[in-house]
Order: sequence, then C-alpha cells, then structure tokens
Amino acid sequence: MKNILVPTDFSKVSINALEVALDIAKRSGADVTLLHVVEEATLESFSVSGQGPPKGWEEKMFTAELIKKAKKQLEKVVLDPKYKSVTINGEIRVGNPFHGMRTIISEQKPDLVVMGTHGQTNLESMIIGSNTERVVRHAKSPVLSIHQKPTNLNFKNIVFATGMHKDEEVFSRIVKRAQEIYKATVHFVRINTPGDFQRDRVVKDYMEKFAKKLGFKNYTVNVYNDTSTEEGVIYFAESINADMIAMATHGRTGFAHVMAGSIAEDVVGHSKRPVLTFVTKR
Repeated sequence: MKNILVPTDFSKVSINALEVALDIAKRSGADVTLLHVVEEATLESFSVSGQGPPKGWEEKMFTAELIKKAKKQLEKVVLDPKYKSVTINGEIRVGNPFHGMRTIISEQKPDLVVMGTHGQTNLESMIIGSNTERVVRHAKSPVLSIHQKPTNLNFKNIVFATGMHKDEEVFSRIVKRAQEIYKATVHFVRINTPGDFQRDRVVKDYMEKFAKKLGFKNYTVNVYNDTSTEEGVIYFAESINADMIAMATHGRTGFAHVMAGSIAEDVVGHSKRPVLTFVTKR
C-alpha cells in the first residue's frame, strides 16, 4: 500500500477518519493525501448559515477566502507534530465536492480511500453522507467508511459478507491484505433471508472451498438468518463484536440503482462500525 486518500471537511468525523487512515499508514508504510474540496460560490449555492453568497466579482473573493481558510486548516493538520510519523500531503480542489473527490481518485488511483460519513451540521451531514455513499458506488479504489471513532484501532475481527461470486475475487485480495496488516481473523458470512435461502451445510461447504481457493488462513465460516441482508450483516457483526465489515458493491447506477439499491451502501449508511467496500464488475 503506497497512498491513502482522506477527503475532509475538517469536522470531527473526518478527523476520526484521518486518524484511522494514519494508523493504517503506519502499519503499511503508506503516505496520506488529505483532500478538501472548496465548493465554488454560485448563485445556486449557499453557505452553512443559509445565506446566499455575494454576487459578481464578490463571488470570486468569497471563494478565494474559502480557499485561504482551507489552506490554513490543511496546514494545521499536515504540520501537527502528533502526525509526524506519517507523510501527509494536503490538496485543495475547487468545485462540486463529489466530482472533486471522484476526479482525484481517478487521477491518483489511491490504494485506499478513508471517509467519514457525516459532516459538522445536520445540513452538512446530509451532503457529506450522500457523497460518501456516491463515492462508495463509483470509486475504483477500495473505500473505508468511518461512522464514528472506533473504540479500538487494532481491527482483529473482520466480517467478510460475501455471496462468493467469482467477481469478488479481486475484493477478496483487498480483504486478505487488511487481514495481514492487522493479523486479524476473517469471519466469512452468508446472510440467509426468506427470499434467498440456502441450507447451512451447502453454504458452509462452498464457503470453505471459496476461502481455501483464495488462500485465506485464520478464518471462520458462518451462516446468519435475518429478514434482510443489510440487517443480517449489521447484526452478525454486532453478535461477534467485529471491528470492521467488508463487502463488495456492484456499483449500480441510474434506474437499476433506484430499483435494486445497494446493500453495501445501506450498510455504510446504518452501521456504526467501519465498512470496507469495493466496486466489482458484474
């Protein structure tokens, strides 16, 4: 692992995400890029207080002031002595937050993106939360979503919720790398629901073959019954007090996404635990 990207709005939860990223960087030897996207002032945009920005040339001055403020905030974090053990690079982009994040992910191809799932206020919470789920859906890099500061940064138990599809093999290598970094136990789990039920014996046998084929060691295989896959994943993770949830997403967009949604995005939106996701081709 060489580069970890951390989008930030300087809120508490984004700092929590940064601290998780720094811990991973220390363990893996990676550098961290701290990204802040300044949303350019337009007639359609508005500030946190709900006031419209000034018009004309004043809009440019307003944006310039936001950039100046962001630079100071980035420098404060980058130069913080407590982070000196990791190389942190600050980067500022101007424009739409989601497109700014998506662009830099495409440009830099980071090995991992670590994001908080809420902003500073209720309004920002909706904006940032929405952007996190959109990044999860579109990013070509693995994304680790942090809802709140983990009680333990030593992720010893990783739940790998899997359908054991062939297209998950790339993601499996990502999970395996996380397991190696933390010397963790991986708990494979298949969620049985009323509409998608398979016998435990059949599933566990297939899961064993799947894990061995991918070269996993130190793992368990599990079947968990629930009314929905999303709740099953979250409740299973709670039942074993897992430190992280890992699951692939198929990155549905447009009408298909509206109709089917994404289980991984739902888990990101509702789980209190860190969730590692990756878009697979299907």
